[in-house]
Amino acid sequence: MTDHVNNNASQAAHTSTSNLSNNITTTNGHLQDKLVQDSITNNQNITAQVKALQNTTTSANNNDFTHVEDLPIGTPQGQQTTMPNANTENRTQNSHANSAAQTSTATKQTLFNQRDDINNPHTSDTDGHEETHFGYKTVNKAEKQARVADVFTSVAKKYDIMNDLMSFGIHRLWKRYAISLSGVRAGQHVLDIAGGTGDLAKVFSREVGRNGHVVLSDINAAMLEVGRERLINAGCNNVDFVLANAETLAPFDDNSFDLVTISFGLRNVTDKDAALKSMYRVLKPGGRLLVLEFSKPVFEPLSKAYDLYSFTALPIMGKLIANDAESYQYLAESIRMHPDQQTLKQMMQQAGFENCDYYNLTAGIVAVHRGFKA
Repeated sequence: MTDHVNNNASQAAHTSTSNLSNNITTTNGHLQDKLVQDSITNNQNITAQVKALQNTTTSANNNDFTHVEDLPIGTPQGQQTTMPNANTENRTQNSHANSAAQTSTATKQTLFNQRDDINNPHTSDTDGHEETHFGYKTVNKAEKQARVADVFTSVAKKYDIMNDLMSFGIHRLWKRYAISLSGVRAGQHVLDIAGGTGDLAKVFSREVGRNGHVVLSDINAAMLEVGRERLINAGCNNVDFVLANAETLAPFDDNSFDLVTISFGLRNVTDKDAALKSMYRVLKPGGRLLVLEFSKPVFEPLSKAYDLYSFTALPIMGKLIANDAESYQYLAESIRMHPDQQTLKQMMQQAGFENCDYYNLTAGIVAVHRGFKA
């Protein structure tokens, strides 16, 4: 009788285990399909929302920002805009170049201001025909900086609203988490590279206080002007605005900053190794670097759904909101070409940083990398 009961119990346990295994297999099998279907549904919802927003959003005008060369050298309350190599000859040449670009109808209009190519270390003389990637395209190294400038000059005026739409507002949480890792304190000096419209710099301005100092730096004149206007309007009177190349950080002295940050900008740099070495150079001993950047999802089904969303929804939103699908196609491609978490950590270590680590956010869609200068 006991053996009979045990056999029945064993068979029941086996049946239960088998059913559980089948349920798990079925669940895993449907999970990827569900994620993809959810992405498609979200894409359709986004498209509908964007079309509704289009009626209340003015069309993008890429040439209506104040030219950086026209900004005053100094502004009240210490808000200074530094412009390397700004001279009358350059301004005259740029004026002619812009006029020629505006009158050209045979090819795509050149949006890029020549001064966005400042201090480009990659020229035909230094790099010859050496190539690199621009999204999925292959271009000469000497050309990439100008091409990236085209993208951000085009999207500058719509950059913030597009960030909210593309990430469903989650980018604010990513940035908040990165700031929580910064350890920034009152009285410190902070450099925000590729700071664009000033999301991080605005917070750092408050954290360092009146005895501290923040530099909002960007290579793109249009983005820097948007950030400058935004922070001045917010009363951030301890911030300077500097047009600078991340690969060289030429305007800045060695050992100048307690904290250096770069948020969603490193993937656009032509030579990332050179940029990381420059960041190390300008940090004070004991200072830290924070890199907030798109990375590689650690969950494969999510990665597939994310790809589907990136290459369908983003260009559609870019076309409807910023009147520029091509730039957002590039942004999606540039994310895929960026080094994964472990590779970027190794690059930071090779640049001299110690105690390097990273934190995956949203299952690795974004990662925060951190390193210290000894």
